[in-house]
Amino acid sequence: QVQLVESGGGSVQAGGSLRLSCAVSGRTLSMYYMGWFRQAPAKEREFVAAIKWRGGNIYYVDSVKGRFTLSRDNAENTVYLQMNNLNPEDTAVYYCAAGRDIASMMRNAPHGVAYWGEGTLVTVFS
Repeated sequence: QVQLVESGGGSVQAGGSLRLSCAVSGRTLSMYYMGWFRQAPAKEREFVAAIKWRGGNIYYVDSVKGRFTLSRDNAENTVYLQMNNLNPEDTAVYYCAAGRDIASMMRNAPHGVAYWGEGTLVTVFS
């Protein structure tokens, strides 16, 4: 059973930084796009960023470009999201995700994601 476990969430003042981690249990999902979604209260779950496990392009939602950086450590089966210059609009539960269809993931289509983490809460206060 594939499991994705997030960590690194917390509360931070606007302008600060957090680094999220997602550990993949069992095996490396080498053919998948690995990344992050987020869901703010009363909002739809939103694509944030993703990268193919094998490497290549990194995809970001426009609102985080230049502030968030996605990376991965294949040997550790872990993906990271470095979040800088956070603002209150970034407040959400952040979910690690793995999917086979990057276009569907970026459109927030449910079938785009095969595996979800349980989420880690990020709160940005001003």
